[in-house]
Amino acid sequence: MLTCDFLAGDPPTPDPILVILHQEHSTPGRIAHILASRGYTLDVRRPRFGNPLPPTLAGHAGAIIFGGPMSANGEEEFIRREIDWLAVPLSENKPFLGVCLGAQMLVRHLGGKVAGHPRGYVEAGYYPIRPTAAGRTLCPSWPERVYQWHREGVELPSGSELLAEGATFRVQAFRHGSGYGLQFHPEVTQAMMCRWVIRSAERLSLPGAKPPATHFQDRAVYDFAIRAWLADFLEQWITAAPRATSRATSIAHAAAAD
Repeated sequence: MLTCDFLAGDPPTPDPILVILHQEHSTPGRIAHILASRGYTLDVRRPRFGNPLPPTLAGHAGAIIFGGPMSANGEEEFIRREIDWLAVPLSENKPFLGVCLGAQMLVRHLGGKVAGHPRGYVEAGYYPIRPTAAGRTLCPSWPERVYQWHREGVELPSGSELLAEGATFRVQAFRHGSGYGLQFHPEVTQAMMCRWVIRSAERLSLPGAKPPATHFQDRAVYDFAIRAWLADFLEQWITAAPRATSRATSIAHAAAAD
């Protein structure tokens, strides 16, 4: 007797997730590890260095824009292009995630404001956040503190839902349709933290930043909860789209996008 697995053929293969990075050697860190463990491949592009953005996400399960040292208020062509491109995932109701700069780009696309703290404070290190009722509905357990590395914050765009807030920069996580924004960096690995602290040491002298040693001391205390939350969050985020399509359907989608 033929088994159902044989009759069904190959198991469904998830569509890839589009990943947008802003520096030559940037990586998606822990987010890549978690998505890979769920069977997703990553379509990594760097528009800053000439990589095109797809006109549709029909062949992708979702999209993520990560951070970078530039500002969402910058006049660089690739910044404007990425902000405008966000109409694609939002209009197609595809899961989108913006991390730090990516979240700020989402706010700019939605007509909101991105600006520095009025007293010049920055966040660099681990800081407490408070989930809202909506945030707890999405993920029952949130980390007590999260890793931050930013000089600008955002206002909550009209029509968006606040998921978590902080003391220095209020908007820490929000949702708008199929789009999510995180001001903090749950993707940071130990190696990434070492690079940031060493290569951008001048930021740690700004008001509000934590001393270098504190970054690593706090990581030992708070990182386990961040990892657990991130796995839960990504599971909720990606289920906003069909979990998987057949390989044939993925190829057909990619051809249509071309």
